[in-house]
This record gives sequence, C-alpha cells and structure tokens, in this order.
Amino acid sequence: MLNRRKNLSHKQRREQLLLKRAVKRGDISPPPALKPDRRVRKPRKPTLDLPAHAVAARRLQSAFIKLPAPFLKKTEILASALPLTRPIAPETAILSDVDIALPGTPVGEKSQPTLLTCPRRPKWRYDMSKNEIEANEEGLFRKWLAETDAAVNAWCTAEDVEPPPDAKAQAAGSAPEPLPTPEPEQMPHAPTTFERNIEVYRQLWRVTEISQILLILLDSRCPTLHFPPSLETYLASASNAARLRPILVLTKVDIAGPERAAAWTLHLQARFPGVRVVQVESYVEKHPDAHGSMSAASKRAFKPYLPSAFRGALVDALRATHAELLVPPEDVRANPEKLKKWRPRVKAQVDWEAVVQAHGGKVGTAVTGVAVPKADKYEGHPDGEHTEEDSEPEVLTIGVIGQPNVGKSSLLNALFGAPKVRASRTPGKTKHFQTLFWTPEVRLVDCPGLIFPNYVPMEMQVLSGILPISRVSAIPLCIHHSAQLLPLERVLALAHPALAEAPTEDKRTWRAGMRPSHTEATATGDVPRAPPAWTTADILTAYAEKKGWITARVGRPDIKRAGNASASCLLPLPVLAGNGR
Repeated sequence: MLNRRKNLSHKQRREQLLLKRAVKRGDISPPPALKPDRRVRKPRKPTLDLPAHAVAARRLQSAFIKLPAPFLKKTEILASALPLTRPIAPETAILSDVDIALPGTPVGEKSQPTLLTCPRRPKWRYDMSKNEIEANEEGLFRKWLAETDAAVNAWCTAEDVEPPPDAKAQAAGSAPEPLPTPEPEQMPHAPTTFERNIEVYRQLWRVTEISQILLILLDSRCPTLHFPPSLETYLASASNAARLRPILVLTKVDIAGPERAAAWTLHLQARFPGVRVVQVESYVEKHPDAHGSMSAASKRAFKPYLPSAFRGALVDALRATHAELLVPPEDVRANPEKLKKWRPRVKAQVDWEAVVQAHGGKVGTAVTGVAVPKADKYEGHPDGEHTEEDSEPEVLTIGVIGQPNVGKSSLLNALFGAPKVRASRTPGKTKHFQTLFWTPEVRLVDCPGLIFPNYVPMEMQVLSGILPISRVSAIPLCIHHSAQLLPLERVLALAHPALAEAPTEDKRTWRAGMRPSHTEATATGDVPRAPPAWTTADILTAYAEKKGWITARVGRPDIKRAGNASASCLLPLPVLAGNGR
C-alpha cells in the first residue's frame, strides 16, 4: 500500500524550494535521505568459486578485436543501399595475388607492408621462477601486439578525408579549382582478425618446443589462406628450427576435388622447395548395416576414416622426414671431431610398419594432464658439440598445428579409426593441446586452432571458416562480400521482397481517350514489372521471410538470424581460389 501524501502549506513549500536551490548552488550540503532510494541497484552477490577446469577454459578463450559501433552502423546502411553486381563476372571467383600498398604511397610505386610475425617465446633459464618467466612473456607479447596493431592499421584502408584549402592560394585571390566528381561509395573492408590471447600462443610454443616433426594442416580449398607468412617466419626463427622438420598436409581433399588438390600440391612444392606436401581426407559416409539402422530418409552421417592410400602417403612422408633427422648436418660431417661426438636429437629406431598397421583400439592412448617438456639437455651446446652422455628421446613427437577448422582433430580421429578427440564444425573447439600415443614409440600432440596474423580482410576469414559465426558482429558485411562472389538469391532460391508487394493502383482521373497506353496496362496489371536490383538487405529479408523468422515485438523479418544462418550455409561450400586453379 502506498504511503499517504502529506499536505504542505505554502510556507513549507517555499522552504523546500529555497533548500533545493541552495543545495544546487553548493551553498549547503544536501540533507541525509530519510528513505533509501529504491532506484539504486544493490550490489550483486559474489560469484561462486569455479572449478579449476572451468577457470582454465576461460583463460584459453580466444580474444579478437572488437569492431567500433559507427563502422557496424555504416555497413548496415550500405548493405541496404548498394546494389549487387549481376551477373557476376567469372574472374571474380579467382583469388589473385594483389600487390598491397600502404596508404600514402605514390601511384605507380609498390610498397610492401610491414612483415607480420607471430610472438616468440623469450629466452629463459632454469633458475628463473614461474612469475619471472610469465612476466617476460607478457611484456614481450604486449610489445608485439602494439607493433602488429600499428602494421594492421597502416594496411587498412583509411577513410577519405578532404584536404583543407590552400591558404596562400586564397590570399592571392586565385580561382578555386573545380571539385572532382565524387566516386560512388563502396562497402569498406573490415580489419584483419588474429589471436590476441597470450595463453593460446603459449600452447603453440609448447607444441613446437617438444616436437621433432611438425604437421601443418591446410584446407585444400584455399591453402594459402591457412599458411600465412607470419607462421612461416615464426617456424624459421624458432629456437629449435635446426631440428624441426615441417610437413604440409592438405586436408578435406574430398571436398576440393583431386584436380584442385593436385594443382595446389604443385604450387606449394614450387613455393616451398624441400618441404613435403601430403593429401588426406578424414571422413567417409556411413552406410546402413544389415539391420537397416539408417533409413533412406535419414540424414547423411559420416565417420572418421583415413583411406589406406592417404595413410600410406602420410606415413611415408613421416618416415623420410625422420630419416633426414638422423643425418648429421653438413658442418658436422666436415669436422671428424664433431662427427664422433654428434648424436641425433630424435629417437633413432621407430617401427614404421607398426605405425602403418596401428588403428582402432590399438592407438589413441591419451596422456592426462599437461605434457610439460623435459629439460633440454642440448641447450647451450651448438650443433656437433653434444656430450657422449646425451641420450636420445624415448619417443618420436609429431606436432599438429594449423588455423581453426582445418581438420586437426578430425585427422587424429581418422588416424586412430575412432573418435579420440572432440571435433566439431565450429572453429576453435579444441582449447588446449592434447597428447596421444600413435604407437608406444610415436606420439601426436594436437595444438588448438590459432588464427595467425595475416593481411586478409575479416570477411575473407569468415568465408574460409576460421572464425566462428557467433563471434562475428559485421554479418551484413560478410554476406555482402559473399554475394559479390556467389548469386546467393539463386543458391538459396529466394524471391525478391519487392515482388511480393501489390502494384500501386493508378487513381488519377483521365478524360476519354487521354489516358496513356502504358498507364492503362499498368492499372490492369498486364505489363510485367522489371526485376528489381538485389541488395544484401533484400537477400537477408527474403531469406527470413522464406524461413518464417520474424522479430517478437515488431513482427518484422529477423535479418540478424537470417544473416547468421546464411553465413553458416556458406562454410561447407568449396572456395574457388588460386591463380586460375
């Protein structure tokens, strides 16, 4: 029940008004409140203590740059205003090598942007504490992050700013130059996205430190997007680069097709001479068993499986790479004294026949906990100066790295013939690296997916499937970029929203014989209307109306849900990229 209002006299009201004015001027302090203000929110209750695995999962959550609100608003406006180019030119679907020039570079002069790199782990000693090592890593990471942001900002297209008029020309009274014709506004490109969480990079550091052979997984639909120069530079400058051998693995060959995969293999072999390139596919379609558990109308299902031809090619590449690690370097072979003391830094004897035949329940033994690398006995000794007491490692360690959604976990499940690690279509499902034994002599280390710095717009990263749709805020921008490459209105079988509206009735009054012929046909509906131009907003509206998605309050087509759904539909489609391949 509300309190009864107290009546005040004219004198009391006058005193209240004078008191409020005095408090507003600051002459006196405000009187204490008689009752607590109900509009002030009470402090929230302290959160409960989370378990250790939940805290670790939050620490390993990927962090990306947040796009500003004015940029997102501009893309939404342009998505409803800019018409899409129809028909699409065939050369639009080819991702050609473009010379990137920094803003402000004179016309005709090429300027390469600053080379992007991945953060390297700083040097450390065994007498350093954990806090000291982490402080050094965080300090170096902050410095690298600032340099990378500066390089990316210099590469991004800046807004056109009209220069101020020349003051001297105005003072001299010279006639102003005619204004140039304004160019039509275009959809801006979003800045590139890369990993900004140091905890994820620490997973990469540990995997590269404990590995002797590194499998770099690349999506065969467009592998150059998944092997940026920053990763290449990082591997070349790693502390164990002399004893680390990479192998490029083209995944999802069944999606890209054998012809395109073979063309990409030749291109990568010519670009990276001396590096082995292997093709694999990780899934096969399930067939109904004798009991008919899968009906004809059921959804297609797949199981992890690596065909024997791909398995043999992968093991042969690992065997040849392992043999290279057993050969002394050239400078060691030239010095007999060093050659006597030299010992390989990899396990010498490996039963490769057991590796080929291992599948099913024989493999996939997981190591619980974090596999911390042992002390490096060779640290401080250059090549060829190892002591005789140095013993070889107990197992051969093969690391598996790559960007999100390239098929790292799927390849491991296919190698084992059973689901041993969690795999999903959502990028970034693996949060921390996992160690699994292929055989008692060979172990595999699965590194979580990591988006490396690269001069690629965010919409291209979304189209390649390395960014989760739930973390993308500029959905209209991504759909606009996709609609410039694919006729989405035909792929999704959409009808233009303007065609659903009834034609406007001509209510004008005409004398006999004065009505134009075209108005008569339009009034009767005999003249077909010209097909309207498509925009990105039209595609999203038509897709929402087709699915029956409307907002709860206003009842309008839910274009945000339509954008997320249409962007998800684009991920399984093959990416036609490469120099004409």
